[in-house]
Amino acid sequence: MKQAERRRRAPQRTNDPEGTRRDIVDIATREFAEKGYSGARVDEIAARTKTSKRMIYYYFGGKEGLYIAVLENAYGRIRTIEGSLDLEHQAPDEALRRLVAFTFDYQNAHPEFVRLVMNENILNGVYLGRSKAIRRLNNAVIDGLRELLARGEKAGVFRRAIDPVSLHMSISALCIFNIANRATFSTIFKRDMASPRALAARRGEVVDIISRYMAA
Repeated sequence: MKQAERRRRAPQRTNDPEGTRRDIVDIATREFAEKGYSGARVDEIAARTKTSKRMIYYYFGGKEGLYIAVLENAYGRIRTIEGSLDLEHQAPDEALRRLVAFTFDYQNAHPEFVRLVMNENILNGVYLGRSKAIRRLNNAVIDGLRELLARGEKAGVFRRAIDPVSLHMSISALCIFNIANRATFSTIFKRDMASPRALAARRGEVVDIISRYMAA
C-alpha cells in the first residue's frame, strides 16, 4: 500500500479534542432526539461529524456512554443558565416568575431537550439513573427552589409547606406540555400553537398559574 493511501485511510487526528468531543455530542443530541436511543446509530453520528466511529468509541466507550454524555450535556446547559438568573437577589415572587418564564422559553427554544426527556421516560429513566452528574445537577435545582420557598414563606408571599420537588414537577410539566403536545393540539383544535402570539399567551398563563398557586 502506498504511503499516501495509508494516510488517507488513517483516522484523522485532531489538536482540539474538546472541540471534537463537543461536535460529536451536538450531532448525537440531534440524532438521539429525533430517533430515540434504539433508533439512533453510531455509524450515522460518525458520518455527520468530522471524526470516525473509532474515535467516538475512544471518547465515549460506545453508544451508551455517548447517550449518557448527551443527557448530561442537555441537563448541564439548562441548569447552568438557571444558575445565572441571580434569583437569590430578587424578591421571591419575582424570582419565581422569572424562573417559570425562563423554563418555558428555554424548552420552547430547545425542543430537542424535551424530546430527550420524553425518550428517557419511555426507557424508564434507565440511562439517566446511571449518571451521577445529572443527579448532582438536579439536586442543585431543588436546593435552589428550597431556598426560594423559604424566603417566600418568611416574606409572607408564598404558601407554606410546599415541597420543592413537587413545585419543580409542576413547572416542568406545564412547560414541557407546550412542546410535547403542540402537534396534537394544533391538529385537533385547528390552531397554530407555535405562533408568537400563541406562545406569548401560553407563557403568560403558565407563569400566572404557578404564581397564583404559590401565593399566600
